[in-house]
Amino acid sequence: MPENPIVVEVLRGGRVESRHSGAGAVVDADGRLVFAFGDVDWAVYPRSAVKAVQALPLIESGAADRFGLTDDELALACASHSGELKHVAAATSMLRRAGLAPEYLACGAHWPADDEAARALARAGLRPSALHNNCSGKHAGFLCVACALGCPPAGYEMPDHDVQRIVKAALEDVTGVALGEAERGVDGCSIPTYAIPLRALAYGFAKYGTGVGLSPARAAAARRLRAAVAARPDMVGGTKRFDTQVMTRLGPAVFTKTGAEGVFCAALPDQGLGLAVKIDDGAKRASEVAIAAMLLRFAGLDEAKRAELEAFVEPALANWRAIVVGRLRPAGPLARRR
Repeated sequence: MPENPIVVEVLRGGRVESRHSGAGAVVDADGRLVFAFGDVDWAVYPRSAVKAVQALPLIESGAADRFGLTDDELALACASHSGELKHVAAATSMLRRAGLAPEYLACGAHWPADDEAARALARAGLRPSALHNNCSGKHAGFLCVACALGCPPAGYEMPDHDVQRIVKAALEDVTGVALGEAERGVDGCSIPTYAIPLRALAYGFAKYGTGVGLSPARAAAARRLRAAVAARPDMVGGTKRFDTQVMTRLGPAVFTKTGAEGVFCAALPDQGLGLAVKIDDGAKRASEVAIAAMLLRFAGLDEAKRAELEAFVEPALANWRAIVVGRLRPAGPLARRR
C-alpha cells in the first residue's frame, strides 16, 4: 500500500484521537490532473462507486425503454440503497417488468441498512431477501439488460456472461483503462469488480458528467441516468445517507456515489470535473469527509450551497446519548483554508 498523507482527523474534545490517510484526484474532461494528493496511480477496487457507469448498458441496450423503467427505477440501478420499502418496491417492479421473479437476483441477502426498515422486518418475523440487498437495483438492471438482449438471465453475474462483458466494456471506455483478469476481483454482491487507478476513476467521472470523450449514445445515456438520480436522490441511498442528503441539497450540479472500503467518486458537470478518493483503512466516515471537502473546494457553490455542505465537511461526533463529544475534519492537503 502506498504512503499516503493524513487527510481526515477525528477529534474528541480538543484533541486528535484518530487519523485517516488516503489518496485522491480531481481531473477534467480532457484528462488533465487539476488536484491530487497521495498516489493517484494506485489501482483500487471502486466497488459500488461505479454503479452509474455499470448502469449505462441499461439505457444503451434499449432495456429501459422496452420495460418502461421510471426515474425511481433508473436511480435505483445506480444505488447502494438502504432497503427501505420504496427501494424494495422499485427493485420488485423492475424484475416484474422484465417478467422475472426475485429468485433470479444473485446479489445475496442482508438486513436493510435503514434501522427502521430492519426493525419492521424483524417485528413481522421476516428475514431479509435479496431485494433488501443494497445492490438489488443494480442487479435488477443487469437482469433487464439480459432480457432485452435475449441472453439467459441465469449466471448474469459471471464475468463470461454477455451482460458482464458489456458492463466491463463500458467501464473500460469511460475510464480509459483496459481491464483484464489481473485487475479482476469479486465484489460483495458477486459481480466482477476491477482495480482502476484513482486518476482514471476521476477522469471517467469527468467524462460521465460532461459527455466529453463519450459517443453521443453513451453521453445521452449518462445524462439520462444523472437526470433520474437528480430527480430521485432518495433512491440512490436513503434516509440519512450521505449521497441522498448531499444531492438533495446541491441538486444536479453534483453527482456523488459512495463505494465500499473508503472509495468515493463524484462528477461536477457544470465544472467539467471528476473526483475520486480512497481512504487507506477503508473508513466510510473518512471518505465522506474527504469528498465533501473536495466538493466544497471545486464545485463552484454559492454561499448558500456551501453552508448546506458544512455539516458534511466537519460532521459532529456524538455518543450514545446524542451528546456531541467531538468532530471530524479534513486535514493535510484537504485542510480548510482559514
